[in-house]
Parts: sequence; C-alpha cells; structure tokens
Amino acid sequence: MSAIVGIYWGDGRPVDSAHVERMTLSLAHRGPDAAGVWTSGSVGLGHRMLWTTPESLHEPLPLISKSGDLVITADARIDNRTELMASLGLAQWSHGDIADSELILHAYERWREHAPKKLRGDFAFAIWDVRAQVLFCARDHCGVKPFYYYRSAGSFVFASEIKALLTMRGVPRRLNLMKVADYLTHNFEDRVGTFYRDILRLPAGHSLTVRGGEFRLQGYDTLDPSREIRLRSDAEYSEAFREHFGEAVRCRLRSAFPVGSLLSGGLDSSSIVGMARRALKEEGRPLHTFSAIFPSLPSGDLRQIDERTFAQAVVAMTDSTAHYVHADRLSPMSDLDRVFSHGDEPFLAPNLYMHWALYRAAHQQGVRALLDGIDGDTTVCHGLDYLSELARSGRVASLGREVKALARRHGASPSKILWQFGLAPLVPAPLRRVWRAAHGRSGAPGRSDTIIHSAFARRLGLPGRARTKPARTAREAHWQGLTSPLLPYVLEIADKAAAAFSLEARYPFFDWRLMGFCLALPPEQKLHHGWTRVVMRRAMTPMLPAEVCWRVGKADLSPNFKRRLWDQDRDILEDVIVKDPQVLADYVDIAALREAYRRYKTQPMAESDALAIHSTATLGLWLRRTGLAA
Repeated sequence: MSAIVGIYWGDGRPVDSAHVERMTLSLAHRGPDAAGVWTSGSVGLGHRMLWTTPESLHEPLPLISKSGDLVITADARIDNRTELMASLGLAQWSHGDIADSELILHAYERWREHAPKKLRGDFAFAIWDVRAQVLFCARDHCGVKPFYYYRSAGSFVFASEIKALLTMRGVPRRLNLMKVADYLTHNFEDRVGTFYRDILRLPAGHSLTVRGGEFRLQGYDTLDPSREIRLRSDAEYSEAFREHFGEAVRCRLRSAFPVGSLLSGGLDSSSIVGMARRALKEEGRPLHTFSAIFPSLPSGDLRQIDERTFAQAVVAMTDSTAHYVHADRLSPMSDLDRVFSHGDEPFLAPNLYMHWALYRAAHQQGVRALLDGIDGDTTVCHGLDYLSELARSGRVASLGREVKALARRHGASPSKILWQFGLAPLVPAPLRRVWRAAHGRSGAPGRSDTIIHSAFARRLGLPGRARTKPARTAREAHWQGLTSPLLPYVLEIADKAAAAFSLEARYPFFDWRLMGFCLALPPEQKLHHGWTRVVMRRAMTPMLPAEVCWRVGKADLSPNFKRRLWDQDRDILEDVIVKDPQVLADYVDIAALREAYRRYKTQPMAESDALAIHSTATLGLWLRRTGLAA
C-alpha cells in the first residue's frame, strides 16, 4: 500500500515540482515511511512509500533505470518474481537485490506495452519512456490497486486517490449525475466513471499510453471462458487446487512486518488461515487473526450472525494468535467524516464499519500485510448455475439428483431450488418482469431504485441502461462473476479503508492464476451431490476442522447492521431524511424516501428498508460534505 501521483503536460510546458509535491503530500497516509519526487521537463512523478515487503525497505521511488531512459513510480507487489527473473535473464540476482518496481522496469524494457500481461500480483504504475516520449500506465488484472486520472487537451494527471487530483487548480469539481443514478439503482456496469464528472478510473486489466495529445486505452489480458481442465480423479483435482491456492496464499505472505488475516469462521477466510499458518510455521513466524464478534446481541440474532465457535476451532487447529473486535459496539455510520475523507466518494458497503474496526485492530498489532477472504464465493464458485445448464440440456435425472441433494443439505424446498436456480434463469428477463408485475412484485418497498426521482431517472435514460446479459452455461456465468465490475468497486473501497491504517490488504482469491484455474474446472468440481465448492472442501479437509470445512451455511451480518443503525445512528438519519433532505431532492423522491423511513421506524429489523435508508443517507451526507453540483 503506497501512493503514486504524476503530471504530464502534453503541450510541452515544464512541470512545477511544487505541484507534484503537493499531490504527494495529500497522500501521506498511504505511505508514511518515505517520499520521493522526480521532474524533468513536461513530466513529474511522485511517490509515498509504505514498507511492506523486505525489498521495499530499500526501494527508492520514483526509480530511474540504469540506462536513464525510463522512470517509474509504482504501487506494486509482484508475485511471480522467480518466473519473471528467469524470463528476463536475472536469475543470477538474489531476490532481495531487486525490488518489484525494478522488475516492472525490466519487464517494460523487454515487452513494452505487453509487460502488464506478464505480471502477476497487485499493481498500479506509470513509466515515463524518455526515448519514446511516452507515459505508459497500467493497473492489475483485478483492480486491487487504484488508479485515477484527469485529462484535457494539454494535460494528464493521475494519482492513487481522487483527493490528490483535486489539489491541482485545473481539475474541476463537478458532480457526475450518472454516477449518482447508478449508485441509487445499484448499477456497477460503469468501470470508468467516478462521482466527479471529469475524473476517471483506469479499469482493471487495462493499460493506457499518453503521448502529447494522444491517448490510448486498451485491455491487456482476460480470462478464457473456453478453457477446461480435465484430470483423472477427484483426488487430482483437489491436489491441483491445493497447489494453486497454496501459491496464492504463500506469495502474499512476503512481508518484513507481522502478517495478519481476517477470520470470520467461514470457509474462505478459514482456508486462508489454515494455508497461511502452515507456510509461516515453517519459517517460525506467527500469524495474527482478526475476527468480529457480537456477544451482546439477542439470542435470535446470534443464531444468524455468530461464527465465533467456528473461528475458535480454526485458531485452535492452526495455533494462530487471535484478536477479537466487538462489532456489536459499533454503528454503521460511525467515524463517517474520516471514512469520507479517505474514500473520496459515497459507498455502497453496509459492512464497511466492521472492516474499518478490524483494520484498526490489525494496525494496533503492527500488522502491515493483512490477508482477506473476499471473494472466494466468486472465484471458486458455488456452481449453482450448473442446474440451469442441466435443465437447458435436458439432463433431467442429473438435475433431479442435484436438486434433491441441495434441498436435503440446506433444509430447503426442492421445488424452490428447482425454480430459482434451474428453471427461472431459462425464462427471458422481459417475461420474468411481466410475471413479477402481474403478481405485485415489481420491486421491494424502500429499495433505493424505487425511491429515485422519476424525472431524474428519465432524464438520464435509466430504463435503457445496459446490464449484463444472462449466461447460457455454468462456465459463462462463472466468467461473468469473475469479470464483474462489482469486484474492483469493492476492492477500491477496501483499499482506501486499509490505507487509513497503513495496511496493505491482500486477497488470495484474487490471484489471477487461481481464478483461471477455478474457471477452467468442470462443473462437477464446483457442485457435486449437493456440495457447493466441493473441490475446495476436499482440498482443505486436512487443514481445517471438519465442522468448518463442510459447513453449508454462513453468517448473516444484517442483524447487527440493522440493530445498530437504529440504536446508534437514528439522529443522523432523522437529520438527513426528515429535517433537511434538500441536498437529495434533485435525485430522490423525498416523499417515497420518507415513507420508506416511516416503515423503517415501525420495523427497523425488517429486510426491505434498512439498506436503502443507509445508502441514501450516506449519499446525502457526502453531498453535504463536498457541496458538489453538476
């Protein structure tokens, strides 16, 4: 977790180093250990360093190549170092003698704009190529590291966070109305826009090249949905998964400081802890775990949310050092001013308040590399889309067996499972909408997309806003999940929250190699005899307690969110929704919002209104704070 900034005046005027220094200083929280600025003519690069890996302790940035022809600033952790060093003819070097940014420079020297495709890890970087007079920028495959930019006819400025761009006098502050609409309708399809109309994000898995007034954006890699792995037995699939997952965890343990992992007690975070503890134990290094607990909640809530028994079983089996955060004492809207300050935008992340507290606890233990189990569900895949594939292909016997097994394991109705996962996806979306409307199910009361101002929605053309097309096969559905724009959205929110506590969050399930492997697995390795993610369960059986490895459910975090939103944040909600909602009036139907709030006050633990109330109030508070206008 470091920070990068840069300025390139395409019209040739010289960069003032004071401007780069000001941008760099605005991101001091991302890199408290060192700072650097480099300028030459029309280009300036800046960096703030957070030491994490052993190599970063002696990594000067911005870094000039030995030839003097290239200069790089980077927020990067490269995970395929051994492979890269061999490919680049650097195998004779000691690993500790070459930093990740220098590896990127060597890769660019060899492969130029194709270099990002050769890299594995989390990175955002910019390279000034003196000979070609080109600024080349790239962002990692999954979007773990952020990259924002502003460009006009004669300028290009970039940074790890929006706030650094706003220090530049020429960067306008105007509200992006389409982003407001997307926020209210929970549409994440826009991979480029931000809440600031003229400030954009470099999409995950993309590079951009800037030369004078020319600007070229291109994707450099994608997952292959046509590839399929075929092995000889379940045991071979399990072993292959264990190897890929083990490497995804191992390479994220490279740290000069204590290493931690979030631990909920679910399969994903528990698997990371089990694999990480095995690797660290061989090196004689401890592993800190951080778990949210809710001891004061009523027994009915605890039945839905409490995973402490599972987490403690993992801690006992792995001999980890456990730390517990009393999340039942937290409120969803606590410390909002600081959250807004670090996040730069409003957020659709109702459980961010818990991550905020867990990050704080990790920081207090001296942890800088923190492993996180987001988003094992998507990477390994539950395989439920296989049911609609079986139905489409007429494999009725196989479909029936899986439906019955799922119903038995989850205590659910077979007919409901058959309809929801097997038959409903085959019905065209327009017909499903007609059916819902005919049965009075056009939308849940209080959902934010039902309280958006109708005139505002029509003006922006929201009814025709593009959404993802339904998948025809289980693998296509898996691919859509892995390439969903929702994932980099979540990662950006987490990145800024972690940066507030000088942490680098690391995500084994967003390892590009692991993602490709899981996508290529046959559907029977994802869903088999009612067991979802079965290949992972088989692979992790030796490392986890059976009650964790083979559990069929997971915690529902909503009871604490809904209860504390009502108990502790009521005054905030009253202020922005009832007393003074004017800042929302152009975008939200205030009467509908107040009706949703009335229902919410009557039944604060109901399902339908709490999330809409929280997200809309958050938007209103952010608009107040920034004072942005279109």
